[in-house]
Amino acid sequence: MSATLENVRQRPVEVARPEDRESLPTARSAVAKRRRIVIVGAGFAGVAAARSLKRCEADVVLIDRRNHHIFQPLLYQVATAVLAPAEIAAPIRQLLEKQQNLMVMLAEVTAIDLKSRSVDVSYPASGTHKIPFDFLIVAAGMQPSYFGHNEFSRHAPALKTLTDAAAIRTKILDAYELAELTDDDGERARLMTFVLVGGGPTGVELAGSMAHMAKVTLRENFRRIDPAKTQIVLIEGSNRILPTFAESLSRKATRRLEELGVKVLTGMKVENVDERGVLAGGETIPSATVLWTAGVTASSVSKTLGAPTDRAGRLAVDPFLMVPGASGVFAVGDVALANQDNRPLPGVAQVAIQQGHYVGRVISGHLKGKAPRRPFRYFDKGNMAVVGKNFAVLERGRIRTGGFVTWLVWVFIHVMFLPQLQNRLRVQRQWLWSYWTGQRSSRLISEPPRD
Repeated sequence: MSATLENVRQRPVEVARPEDRESLPTARSAVAKRRRIVIVGAGFAGVAAARSLKRCEADVVLIDRRNHHIFQPLLYQVATAVLAPAEIAAPIRQLLEKQQNLMVMLAEVTAIDLKSRSVDVSYPASGTHKIPFDFLIVAAGMQPSYFGHNEFSRHAPALKTLTDAAAIRTKILDAYELAELTDDDGERARLMTFVLVGGGPTGVELAGSMAHMAKVTLRENFRRIDPAKTQIVLIEGSNRILPTFAESLSRKATRRLEELGVKVLTGMKVENVDERGVLAGGETIPSATVLWTAGVTASSVSKTLGAPTDRAGRLAVDPFLMVPGASGVFAVGDVALANQDNRPLPGVAQVAIQQGHYVGRVISGHLKGKAPRRPFRYFDKGNMAVVGKNFAVLERGRIRTGGFVTWLVWVFIHVMFLPQLQNRLRVQRQWLWSYWTGQRSSRLISEPPRD
């Protein structure tokens, strides 16, 4: 790679902001040092930005604490044993192996220092180092938020990484195994009650997939319990599930979940989560498996910038996705608070991808002495959520639809946007097998490490 650790330690050069477009140079000095662009995070936005910088005359450094890119819209299918982890993930180095101006670093960014224009990174077993930058793209994504009750995380895992998905899969399957062994009817009912906190797309999709697994996949697998008697409870604090969708689609999704046997509780706030279950709205729901699909907050590294953020920790950005008061620093994806038509853009994959591509083009233009002609404008391709087998909802502008045909559209789109051809082929094959047989190929309970 042309970007080496020695290059990374060169002194950065100050860059111009979009409003300073009149003073941008038309050509760079032949003796000027090669610029460096640091990207924090290899999610949808970070990978899109890196790809857009493929032909620019600069060294690009992509930093992530994981060595793989996750296709997060299908993470719930790993948690419910439909897909294996490798089917929705791809190594970052493989995705970008042909980009000669790119260096990938397996490290965690712990802080951003605007005064020295550098990021602090922690390498495995190597301590902390400073990586200077000329341009910085913050694409660090989101992390679970328990709304000030972090103690809930001990008993209610969230779903953000492959590790989370594997842990949830183990927790779900363990509950059935323990229910098969117990002679206590009350404990059996508790083990076969699953509570999901949060009625957004993740909660709805997870609940639908769990209901199908209980009624179809596990139907004849046990001798002492009937998995079809599983109780799945979906709790939402607002007055309806899928609150970011149109109310008509929310009603359709609710009806569909209830047909699958999911109990939907809205307008209820969770007051406590412990090993016995959930306390919500003054009512105790005994459960051995509570899953958190509610809130998210921006990665903590965004706060080290010292720039304005909203309640979710997202960085306020200008129309060019630049962080005000931080020259050459951009925020994209879930970590960015970008407004369009007086409304904040949603934290979905398409927003992140489009923002990543846009910022890559803006920086490439800067390096050629050009200012961006237009501010970022999101092209809305629609929001979707799948609700069990053969049913999905779609909202795009005035188009609001739900049903089997919408589900087929959902299947096609998600297959096409998987990161690699091998992912697409594996997922297609597994989906066909699961569709016709009802079986799931990844029903593995992870073993704890040996002492």
